[in-house]
Amino acid sequence: MKQLQLHALMAGATIAMFAAALAVNELFFLRLEFAPGINWLYLPAGVRLLATLLFAEAGAVGLFLVGWAACAFIFFPDDPLRSVAGGFLGAVAPYLVYLVMRRRFGLQASLANLTPARLLCCALVYSIASPLLHHLWFGLAEHKSGLLASFVAMATGDFCGTIVVLYGAKLALHLLAPRRKAG
Repeated sequence: MKQLQLHALMAGATIAMFAAALAVNELFFLRLEFAPGINWLYLPAGVRLLATLLFAEAGAVGLFLVGWAACAFIFFPDDPLRSVAGGFLGAVAPYLVYLVMRRRFGLQASLANLTPARLLCCALVYSIASPLLHHLWFGLAEHKSGLLASFVAMATGDFCGTIVVLYGAKLALHLLAPRRKAG
């Protein structure tokens, strides 16, 4: 039962972090919006990757729930299918990147073994994977055309937002880590 409580707490932390990042993005970066849910600087994208790096499956579950809610109540309130798809894609892309990076780099929950170069690699892979999955949906399921401009905007915004969030988290973890005494 304690494991279930821990996973629920991690999913809840993910929801809170994502909601906070979305609120900050809406408050300070609304002018950078390319289209609903696509910004030239998108902090929630960074939270998506951070949550999966830290919390794995529990983070992905939290991302699905909060992604669905954001799509259903903010971005696409009249389109329930797109809301579910948005929640799903927003959770699957960072989780897949997490799985690849865990295998490639042997990730630790503390992110201690993620060097700045590895964080950059994670951000780059994620900022391509997430827009790619979303735009495959837009093209195949929604039959949209002319998706190159929105792909570029989403990839750029996801990369910039992910860099800000990941390097900020890495700095915070470094500052909060207990120091060893020289001896």
